[in-house]
Amino acid sequence: MLEPLRQGLPPLDPAAVSDAASCALPARYEAVGDARRFTRRTLDQWELGDHFDDICLVVSELVTNALRHAVPVTGVHTGEHKPPVRLHLMRWTGRLVCAVRDPSQDSPVARDSDDFSAESGRGLFLVDSFSDSWGWHPMNGTLGGKLVWALFRLQPHAGPAAASSE
Repeated sequence: MLEPLRQGLPPLDPAAVSDAASCALPARYEAVGDARRFTRRTLDQWELGDHFDDICLVVSELVTNALRHAVPVTGVHTGEHKPPVRLHLMRWTGRLVCAVRDPSQDSPVARDSDDFSAESGRGLFLVDSFSDSWGWHPMNGTLGGKLVWALFRLQPHAGPAAASSE
């Protein structure tokens, strides 16, 4: 079990966010593809398409974990018929956060496994490897559940002009 972790998160002041986008995801595994397409469109709009591969891998893992471990087997929505999982992308000047909200209060569990041929169980290891930091925290109020997030530091893209001036 992992303790709730908030360190490394950018300020949560909405006024400090440069851009933000979110999408609701239904309780079915095809939603992982929806999350990838949403991430691609959003990063392209923000002119961050060169960061897509790492961010998309992390988004895929976070959404898969939410669907696999946090959504009831029946996939039943809450009384308000809201989709059980929501993906949030938030960008600050030099950072981007991917966050996945799900209905479970249970802590994410990072598995210790030396079996690299296993087809599952390495999701949080991949999140840790490809992001600059990650964590989770329980949601308060009427939403309930938890939010699992991953932070990416956005390095300026060194284009041809930058390379030729060196």
